[in-house]
Amino acid sequence: MARPTSNENYLVVIAVAPQKKSPLLLLTRRVGESGCHLLESRLSTLGDDVAINLLLMGSWDAVAKFETSVPRIEREEGIRLILQRTAAKETQNAMLPYLVEVVAADKPGILHLLAEFFIDHGISIESLSSNRYRAMQTGAEMFSAQITIGIPVKTHIASLRDDFLEFCDAQNLDAIMDPMKF
Repeated sequence: MARPTSNENYLVVIAVAPQKKSPLLLLTRRVGESGCHLLESRLSTLGDDVAINLLLMGSWDAVAKFETSVPRIEREEGIRLILQRTAAKETQNAMLPYLVEVVAADKPGILHLLAEFFIDHGISIESLSSNRYRAMQTGAEMFSAQITIGIPVKTHIASLRDDFLEFCDAQNLDAIMDPMKF
């Protein structure tokens, strides 16, 4: 792997804090003050906590400046932070982006089965969001997932879709798999 240029240093930041002390404003301010650029961000409320994922990019000294501010943020704000140096994501021109949506009566292991299906078929999972909720009309516990996948261009889409729908029928999952619409 080639050494990054002095302005292409990447840092993944994961923050968890109680929802009432959401670290969003604090972290985005510190990112700017350190001289880093915010490339990607995701925020989720999970239970009574907030989880934030950030991808920063900057010169080596800007990234280091952000990293050195972390112990103080954790100590003074009570935020749990995890940092990981990373590299730029390789461009994957040979992947077709598809969106998969699944709804089913909740039962243990659904997400594992879905992930296993895609991994076994050489499909990359690019993003995933799932939740459990109670159906309004019946009160049944339900599972819902939205998964963005990358399908290699050499894959026969109709065959994959048939295999996926057959898998979903066997698991009693209601699902669709459609190309991403931008």
